[in-house]
Amino acid sequence: MTTEVGSAAGELRAGAFPEEQVRDRARRGTASVFPPRDGYGQVLFGAGTAPPLEDVLDEARLVPPVFMPERLRKLIDLGREPLYGDVDLTTTIGGFASRLPLFVSAFGSTRAASGEGGVAASTQAARLGIPMVIGENVVPVNGYRQIDAGTGSPLIGRIRAYAESVTGSAGGVVVQNSTEDADAEVWNLVYSDPASEPLLETGRLAFELKVGQGAKPGLGGMTLLDAASAARVAEQYATDPVFGLDGTVLRNSSPGTFTAEILRQQVRLMRNNFPRVRVWVKLHPGRDVHEAARTAWEAGADAVTVDGAEGGTGWAPTAFLDHVGLPLAECLRRIGTPTGCLLATGRVWEGARATKCLALGATAVGLGRAALLAVDTDREAGLVRLVESIALELRLLVSALGKYTVDALDREDLWFPSRTSFSRR
Repeated sequence: MTTEVGSAAGELRAGAFPEEQVRDRARRGTASVFPPRDGYGQVLFGAGTAPPLEDVLDEARLVPPVFMPERLRKLIDLGREPLYGDVDLTTTIGGFASRLPLFVSAFGSTRAASGEGGVAASTQAARLGIPMVIGENVVPVNGYRQIDAGTGSPLIGRIRAYAESVTGSAGGVVVQNSTEDADAEVWNLVYSDPASEPLLETGRLAFELKVGQGAKPGLGGMTLLDAASAARVAEQYATDPVFGLDGTVLRNSSPGTFTAEILRQQVRLMRNNFPRVRVWVKLHPGRDVHEAARTAWEAGADAVTVDGAEGGTGWAPTAFLDHVGLPLAECLRRIGTPTGCLLATGRVWEGARATKCLALGATAVGLGRAALLAVDTDREAGLVRLVESIALELRLLVSALGKYTVDALDREDLWFPSRTSFSRR
């Protein structure tokens, strides 16, 4: 696996005409719209190669005050000067107790996620006591039950691995649902499967309605198939031979159609049909993200996940990776003060960016690409070590701000040098 992002575009001098890109399109036609095909399932296509958008999160500074009344209160409680180790990172994420304000965000059906890496991520997330999201299209691509002796699919394998490794009262598994998953009745299958029962008994199962993702806002899932596989599913799914004569076929699904009323009804149906699970909603970085988040919370969603344009590991046209969707900081600005549990994902891999998201209103932040790279580096403990490093930075940074719980963080803790304000809504 590699972190490089495939792109046919390459780098351009400012103002130069993209001659090579035009020639590439003339040679390869529709195939040139996508990253290199040989990277599918191995490369994480979550960030573009175009000049980056203004990243307010990277630009922002965490600014401790001189006077720290909360530190004085902590001193009185402890009977000694407080240290960074006294920062309490436990929180509640979408109805789940969590040892940290972190969760493993959705990655689904590609080979990079559905094999040993997905199981390793599940096992390590359970050991850490943090929630884990299983992304879309695992069942439509891999099936629910494999033929050999009833062995579980990658979806069931990841659920079982988490359930067998989790201890205490913290953690949980979230199963995402796309339009294809809905057609395959994934939630019904998971809800009635014996592998899920330990999670249901302990209140550790949630279902997430996927309205969109950062890698390709406004588009549905995309999967590459060989010609034989495409022929088998041609009556079920839309296919497009965009790669020409090499036989590779693009299988794509509808992103789903949502209005405010449809979203409200979907959340209510989830509550009625699956009373033992928590309800999450995943939004793409759209211009009306504030209205969508508010609608989901008002309908009763336990959590709303916002995936910035920096987020997502899925296969997508390079135009989307480079040019579509709002960056995470702008999503958080538009949402303002949340009225429910807000979860943020998008290029989070270390403690400073995580702390800034928490100060901007997020309850927790998700590790997507970073989590996959961690388990690819070390199947036994890579994710554990990554999370431990972020947790140390969180304690150091929150303590430096004179605070001792993550929910005490506020926008007053941030300074934005290029803006007069980063005001609340």
